[in-house]
Order: sequence, then C-alpha cells, then structure tokens
Amino acid sequence: MEIVKVENLSKIYGSNDNAVKALDNVSLSVEKGEFVAIVGASGSGKSTLLHLLGGVDKPTSGKVYINGTDIFELNNDKMAIFRRRQVGIVYQFYNLIPILNVEENISLPMELDGRNVDKNEMEKMLEMLGLSERRKNLPNELSGGQQQRTSIGRALISRPSVLLADEPTGNLDTKSGNEVMEILKRFNREYNQTIIMITHNMELAKATDRIIRIEDGKIM
Repeated sequence: MEIVKVENLSKIYGSNDNAVKALDNVSLSVEKGEFVAIVGASGSGKSTLLHLLGGVDKPTSGKVYINGTDIFELNNDKMAIFRRRQVGIVYQFYNLIPILNVEENISLPMELDGRNVDKNEMEKMLEMLGLSERRKNLPNELSGGQQQRTSIGRALISRPSVLLADEPTGNLDTKSGNEVMEILKRFNREYNQTIIMITHNMELAKATDRIIRIEDGKIM
C-alpha cells in the first residue's frame, strides 16, 4: 500500500538571476511499512525534500500525497491538524521543551490535539525507548541519546502515517547513534511504522530497506 506519493516536486528559492533550484521535478513513492534512507551531499536537496514531505515548507510546483491526502490542498488549520496526527518529525537537535519532563514531552502532541495518552501505551513507549527510569527527568538531565529517544517518542506517540527523521544521529556519538537507529528499526519492525530518514552515514543507510540518492535536486 502506497503511503507517500510525490509527483513532479520542485522548489525554487529566490528569483531571476538569484534563483536556486533546490528540488528539480522529483517523483517517488514509499510503501506502508518501508524504512527508506535519503542520502546526498550537503546542498543536494534532501532536507528540502523532507521539509516538503512534512508540510513545513511549500513547493514551487508538484504534489505530495500522504495516506491519500494532497497535503498542499489543505488550509493552514487543517494542515496543522494533519501534521499533528499523520506526520511525526525527528530533528537532529531534539527540540524538546526544557521545562517538561520526558513523559510530558512525549505526551505533548496528544495534549495539543485534545487527546489523552493511554497509560499502557505510554508504558510501552517508554520501555521501547529505554526511558522507563527517566520518565520524570528534564531534558537537561539527559544524555544526547536519551534526548533524541524522547523526541522519537514524541513523534510516534500519535501513531503517525509516516515518521520523517532529519539526520537523527547527526549530533550523537557512534554508540548513541547506533542505539537510536536500533530503536527506529524496532518501531519499523514491530509497528510496521513507515520511516523516511535523511542521513549522511552510509552504514546506517545500508540498514534500511531502500536508499534514495539525491544530487543537485534530482533523484539519481
């Protein structure tokens, strides 16, 4: 089942002589349950693609469908709700709320959506993340790996259609990075979670189901 479909997606920044084509007529699809890595050099367009998939930015032209919904046909209010429920995003630098503990940070998307987190679901999430003993800790009391695992929990607590991970191990040492990768693989395997991950680490990319290489805004 196709969960993500991209048709002729282009993104141009600037205009006239200063125009930069970050994405050039990109088309691709991702099946439900796939773990896909997007790789490319700095400036290749991979982060632009991820931001467009997440509805964080708007394309110059082209379409993005997630779970059958043309996301750029949604108005701002509907887009915000759709992203909260259907798209989880994990960034390189965690973006946790410093005054909220682990459990509160993970629960935040559900709280913003007016929904309560099932207690058993939270227990399972904390166990899978290896954070059961850290649930009441604030972000500044956690290691980098623990903070990133918290951000993964926050992105997945609403069971989104797709998880987008932007260099999720890029700010971590090798051991912590490998632990984060194993957690992503476990969610992919046990929950059939669709994951699209940007990485410059080819060893991590090789552990996914499929590698998409981008160069100069085009899929190679």
